[in-house]
Amino acid sequence: DRLGGFETRPRVAVGVSGGADSLGLVLLVQRWAAERGGDVLALIVDHGLRAESAAEAARVGGWLRARGVAHAILRWDGEKPATGIQEAARAARHRLLAERCREEGILHLALAHHRDDQAETVILRFARGSGIDGLAGMAPVRAAGAVRVIRPLLDLPHERLVATCRAFGQEWIEDPSNRNPRFARARLRAAGEALAAEGLDPPRLADLARRAARARNALEAGTAALLAEAVEVHPEGWLRLDPKPLLAAPEELGLRALTRCIAATGGAAYPPKDEAAERLFAEIAGEGFRGRTLGGCRILPRKGHLVIARE
Repeated sequence: DRLGGFETRPRVAVGVSGGADSLGLVLLVQRWAAERGGDVLALIVDHGLRAESAAEAARVGGWLRARGVAHAILRWDGEKPATGIQEAARAARHRLLAERCREEGILHLALAHHRDDQAETVILRFARGSGIDGLAGMAPVRAAGAVRVIRPLLDLPHERLVATCRAFGQEWIEDPSNRNPRFARARLRAAGEALAAEGLDPPRLADLARRAARARNALEAGTAALLAEAVEVHPEGWLRLDPKPLLAAPEELGLRALTRCIAATGGAAYPPKDEAAERLFAEIAGEGFRGRTLGGCRILPRKGHLVIARE
C-alpha cells in the first residue's frame, strides 16, 4: 500500500528463488492481491549453475502450485562466463523476469530484498567509493522500462521473513552460494558480527541508506529543474546545452546535469565515471574548450552552446 500505483485489481509478478525471503514475499503478496481481487504470478529463475538447480526450481514450483499460486520457471540458457558469474547471473535474472512480465502484461515486479540486503549493498558501495547515489542503496520503487520494480520488504530483517514462512508452514531452500567465500556478500555475512560490534549493523546502515536517498531525491529534483532551463532536446537524438546555468549552479547539480545529458544521449548502461565527468566539467568551465568525447558522445562547442551527440 505504501508503494502505491496499482490497478484496482492488481496483477503482480514476484521473483522467487526458493529461499525464505522470496517465499515469504510471495505468500504475503498473494494474500494482499487476493484481498483486492487481483492475482500473482511467481517467476522462478533457474540459472543452471548447479546440477541440482532444475530439481530445486521444480520443487519450489510444486510448493507454489499446492498453495494456488500460478508460476513459471525461466531458464538462463547458453554459455556462462568464467568470471563475474554473480553479476552476470543477476543481469540475466533481471532480463528474464522483465521479459516475462512484458509478455504477461504485468506492470509490477516484486523482489524480496530486505533490510540485511540493503545493509550489504551500502557497505559494498562504500568500499567501491560510491557517492550519495550509491550509498542510498536500493530504491523501494524503480522504473525499469515497461516494468516497475518494487521492493516492499526493505524495512524488514531476514529473520522476520523466516518467521513468516514458519507461520505459513512453508519450507524453503538454502542457497549454498550465500556462504561461499568466493563472493563478496558471503564474506560480508561472515563478518557481520564484527561489523555490528563497530556500529555497522543492518539497522544503522539502512538508516544511512534512507538519509542518502532523501539527499539523492533533493539532488534529482534540482538537477531536473536545471535541465529544464538549460537543455533543448532534438528529435534526431542530440542535445543543445547552454553551459551558463550549469556553471552558475552548485557544482554537484551542474555535474549531474552534464552526466545526465551524456547518459541520455549515449545510451550506455551506466553514466561516465565521476573522475572523467569532473575533468570534462572543469574543461568546459575553463578557457578555449574545443570539444571532447565521453560516454559514447561527442561534446562540441557551437555558438556559445554545447552540442552533445553520439560519436
